[in-house]
Amino acid sequence: MGIVYVVQHGEKQRNPGDPGLTVLGRAQALLTAKRLRAVDFTGVYASPLRRARETAEALASLCGLPVLVDERLTERMNWDGSVPFERFAGDWERTNADRDFVPAVGDSSRAAGERFREFLTERETDGPIAVACHGGVTVDLLRTLLGDEAVPEALLREGVPSGAITTIDGLRPVAIAETGHLAGLATGHRPG
Repeated sequence: MGIVYVVQHGEKQRNPGDPGLTVLGRAQALLTAKRLRAVDFTGVYASPLRRARETAEALASLCGLPVLVDERLTERMNWDGSVPFERFAGDWERTNADRDFVPAVGDSSRAAGERFREFLTERETDGPIAVACHGGVTVDLLRTLLGDEAVPEALLREGVPSGAITTIDGLRPVAIAETGHLAGLATGHRPG
C-alpha cells in the first residue's frame, strides 16, 4: 500500500448535524493543503460529512483532483441534535472506554476502526492518497492498528487536533497527529 496522509478536518462550527468549517477551520485546511502540496497524490478521499469534504476540497484544488467520498471514513458518532449534547458526550466517552459499546446512534470504536482499516486495505495498490476525516475515527484506526497501549494518551484523552496529519505506510503509522505546519494558528480538540 502507498502512503496515506490522514488529515483531521479543520475546526468546525459548533452546530448539530452537518456543520461546515469555521474561518479558522478553513485556514487550517489551507495550511494543511499547502504542507502536502508537493505530494503526487493519486486520490483525495473524504468522509461524507461537510467539514471533512471542505477540508479535502482545499487539498484537492491544489492537486487538481476530485474529492472522492467514502462512507467508511465518517465519524463513529455525529451529534445531530436529536439528543441533548450531554447524552451524546456521555455515549462518546463510553465508546472511548469500551471499544465494543454500540451507542444508540453511530458505531462502536472497534467497528469504526475496522471500517477505516478495510478502506485502507482496499487502497493497497494506490499511490499516495489523502484522507480527510475525523478525530474519533482516526483514533479508532490507530487503536486497531497499534493497540490501545501504543496510542498516545493525549489523543485518547483530548482527540486529534484540527488540521493534524497522521501518516500511515502499509498499515503502519509512521507519524501521528503532526501539527507543525499549523504554527501560529489555534488548534481545536473535540469529538467529531
